[in-house]
Amino acid sequence: MFENITIENKDLVSYITINRPSQLNALNKKTIQELHVALQNCEDDSNTGVVILTGSGEKAFVAGADIKEFAHFNISEGGALAARGQEVLFDYVENFSKPILAAVNGFALGGGLELALSAHIRVASLNAKMGLPEVSLGVIPGYGGTQRLAQLVGRGKANEMIFTAGMISAEDALGCGLVNYVVDQEELISTCESLARKILKNSPMAIRSAIKSVNAGYKSGVNGYEVEIEEFGKCFGTPEFKEGTTAFLEKRKANFRKA
Repeated sequence: MFENITIENKDLVSYITINRPSQLNALNKKTIQELHVALQNCEDDSNTGVVILTGSGEKAFVAGADIKEFAHFNISEGGALAARGQEVLFDYVENFSKPILAAVNGFALGGGLELALSAHIRVASLNAKMGLPEVSLGVIPGYGGTQRLAQLVGRGKANEMIFTAGMISAEDALGCGLVNYVVDQEELISTCESLARKILKNSPMAIRSAIKSVNAGYKSGVNGYEVEIEEFGKCFGTPEFKEGTTAFLEKRKANFRKA
């Protein structure tokens, strides 16, 4: 079904792997569309509770966008490229109703770092290198990088990374809050799986509401507190709320998947 990605499901976790190792998993239009379709499938699949997103091989998560696809674009074509990419993939990932964990192995540059930034949680291997080198090509990050990077690491650090077009190490990324954890490469997926197992113990509907509420605080013109109140109230009408509170009172573990 897919040419540039692979997808596997095991124990309520869907593993989506960008599989273009000869191009260091660079994002092209086809890969972006395939990722969108794969995520749509995960959205509709009750056997998917968490998504782990990574790149094939040991060299790269995603080493950027496929520059040859847009090197000759004009102004309107460039704007349309960014708008379409954000809608189809990067905003879609950020607002996905199930947690997406980016397992960042090796290079995460340009569109690759922007993809990791749009995920809900990031785990990096020790050999990871991250950066937004777009200004060295005469352009700026166009898939949300100027916004999400500043939200995570602050305006000053984001400006430094974008203006210099340089790469930072996994340890530096951890220090500035760009990633949640840094681990040996052989422990990258297992660390994500451990996080996934912790997440899967909890209410899927509550997590969906939490994603929406957290994201609301970063959206222009949206009152995050009001969204939180609304989502909090909605939780009271779910079978999972009844299961969670009943289990607590009965001193047992909740079984949200059967609620």
